Amino acid sequence: MATPNVTALAAQLRSTLKNSTVLTPDSEGYAQAIIRWSDEMEKRAGIVLYPETAEDISTAVLLSKEFSVPLAVCGGKHGSSGAASIEGGLQIDMGHMRNVSVDLSNNTAKVQGGCIWKDVDEAAAPHKLAMIGGTINHTGVAGLTLGGGYGWLTGRHGLTIDEVRAVTMVLADGRIVTASSDENQDLFWAVRGAGHCFGIAVDFTFQLHPQENPVWSGQMLFPASKDLTTVVNFANNLVATTDGASAMVMGITQPPFMQEPAVVTTVFHDGPEDEAREIFKPLLELNPKINTTKVRPYVEQNSLMNGPVDYGNRKLSKGVPFTLPLDPNFVHSLVGELKKLHSQVEGSTKSIMLFEFFHMGKVLNPWQDMAHAIRGEHGQVMIGPFWLKAEDDATVRSWAADAAVVVRGELERVNGKEVADSIGEYGNYDAFLVDPRRIFGKNLPRLAELKLKFDPENVFNRSYPLVASP
Repeated sequence: MATPNVTALAAQLRSTLKNSTVLTPDSEGYAQAIIRWSDEMEKRAGIVLYPETAEDISTAVLLSKEFSVPLAVCGGKHGSSGAASIEGGLQIDMGHMRNVSVDLSNNTAKVQGGCIWKDVDEAAAPHKLAMIGGTINHTGVAGLTLGGGYGWLTGRHGLTIDEVRAVTMVLADGRIVTASSDENQDLFWAVRGAGHCFGIAVDFTFQLHPQENPVWSGQMLFPASKDLTTVVNFANNLVATTDGASAMVMGITQPPFMQEPAVVTTVFHDGPEDEAREIFKPLLELNPKINTTKVRPYVEQNSLMNGPVDYGNRKLSKGVPFTLPLDPNFVHSLVGELKKLHSQVEGSTKSIMLFEFFHMGKVLNPWQDMAHAIRGEHGQVMIGPFWLKAEDDATVRSWAADAAVVVRGELERVNGKEVADSIGEYGNYDAFLVDPRRIFGKNLPRLAELKLKFDPENVFNRSYPLVASP
């Protein structure tokens, strides 16, 4: 049942914001509005607001403060930390703000904060341009960007966040400001990595890159017991030898049509087919059980991994870094971790361990350039359990936390504890909202100062606590 403050806020929003949509639990469309990528993250907001303009967002923020109703913001709704959902409060859903406009005079795109990567890919493709988007195209642009953003073009151009030229933000005091290298530079520094903690991103201006040629890509599947060592050794060599044109994501999972775990590789080469087939020859010669590789337009690339990770059921993402070369014996041990989950939780066989093999040369900018500080020569293991029942939530989360300890233990074994401790974690994969020092490293003290400057009342409090509680 809604509190009096929530009821009063809903009435005020409806009377004030004539062009925006305001839903409450008795409204048509409310049930659809609170659906999340993971069913575990579905919470019953007291109000769901679909704003149409920055001004409407500003008004909503100010009214939420006036009525003492906490708020959360969502876009693609992919997060598994709970930061993009709220129980009983105000949910600002950016889903009606999905316009993309491309400026061919400087090859930039202005992308509204409710867009998903499919919107950006399809707007850029007719102009033979592309952006470093997520590897799944129904991921939200804002969430991925504000936390960093790896993609198939990372080897060529770096992180998504490196290509941000400006962000329009609604701040806690209702101001609508532009943050860029020319305006509000300290805010621009902060939002590129910790934007969730500073306001609501209304739109982004991205630098696009020419993408005139198609790419060679697809998926290959192999039995883990037979081919895992060969695939891991190939991946190590791929990263060591590519100039950034090639990349691979390797998943360990158990497909429904197999009785044992498998290795699923999503491969990518930004170049001619004959060149690609020569590079990926060691995998092709293994005679994969499934092989969907072909030449395709880049606009299709970010949809290749959509199917297994579509909306529905319960899932989370927990990332842990790893360094190369990756030990095949260690990866074999993670197959055992997956089997342990299968034995504990019914319906968990879709769970996956994803290893990202991107060339990091373009990522290695100084960590102090922006709030995002994860700039090392390392990849990410994404621990991704899938399950069906709420009664198993605690068991699965405990398993994922334990698996993360195993992966970090390997990082320490290979590099030594001191080096391993200096390697931070990737916030976009952090389902547990770990200690913010692991996410922002040496940038945390400056972020704490700026948080007090831009959001002293901690209105945007659903993500990392940048300032310690008194």
